[in-house]
Amino acid sequence: MTARTLGIDMGQRRIGVAVSDSLGITAQPVGVVARTTPHADLATLSKLAAEHAVSVIVIGLPLTLQGTRGPQAQRVEAFGRALSTAAGVPVAYVDERFTTAEGQRALRAAGASEKQQRPIIDRVAAQLILQQYLDMHRP
Repeated sequence: MTARTLGIDMGQRRIGVAVSDSLGITAQPVGVVARTTPHADLATLSKLAAEHAVSVIVIGLPLTLQGTRGPQAQRVEAFGRALSTAAGVPVAYVDERFTTAEGQRALRAAGASEKQQRPIIDRVAAQLILQQYLDMHRP
């Protein structure tokens, strides 16, 4: 049994959160954190990391279509460094290009309307980010 991994999809207004199973095989959505202040966001995510006893936090990195780090990716990395310090666990990054679109496609395929998708898309994107990380790091 290994420690869990926390997955995060950083949005402007919401942060999607997912957590791995204890074996590090599958990602399950946890919920959404409404963004308030950076300090409050860090405290909330640190608390979630402690509650789930995670050994690493994975954050989706919003690279440009060319694969480079733009201003948004730099902000996410700065937040990740602060979160690593606040939570006391390392932070890893996964290219999150197209994860929201993938999540929307999956929800549409499951029959969810656009209105039904809004409250859950952030946590589905976090789940996809985390699953990508788990798949890349599976022994």
